[in-house]
Amino acid sequence: MQIESTLVNELQIGGRLNGAIEQNRRGEFGLLLAMLSADARDMAQFQLDKDLNVDQKLRKQFSLPPAQPLVVDVTSDIHLIDNAPLFQQQGARQFQLQQALTPEAIVIRGPQPDAMVEVLSNCDELTKRKALNRYQQHTVIEDMHFVDQLATQRKISQTMAQQYA
Repeated sequence: MQIESTLVNELQIGGRLNGAIEQNRRGEFGLLLAMLSADARDMAQFQLDKDLNVDQKLRKQFSLPPAQPLVVDVTSDIHLIDNAPLFQQQGARQFQLQQALTPEAIVIRGPQPDAMVEVLSNCDELTKRKALNRYQQHTVIEDMHFVDQLATQRKISQTMAQQYA
């Protein structure tokens, strides 16, 4: 008979270890203890941070704040950290303290990637608006009242009739 998985710590046994103690089954208790790992690092109290990666473990161990974000998208991030007013009101030392506690992003920009921003900066305004889907054909006729639109259309049709007559 083979065991499907080895027992590493007492949390895997569940209530069987307690049941063996309560019912005075020394043989089962001894067998369960013998099946546990002899390595102290496998004990339950040392398995708390198993789901964290190395960076998160070190940050927790040394009580470090979260990492400074590199890039923040101004259009989508509502909670943008801005420490500049603190610098203006209370000076450089308070700014440095706040920057250490809640760091602001190194680069703050819009939703476009760097390459696209560089390309668009070399284009004319119409091309920029088309690329950013802000291009709309805006005419004065759309803002006019319906009666004014009819009058304008009559004038245009009369002018065209005179030119082709």
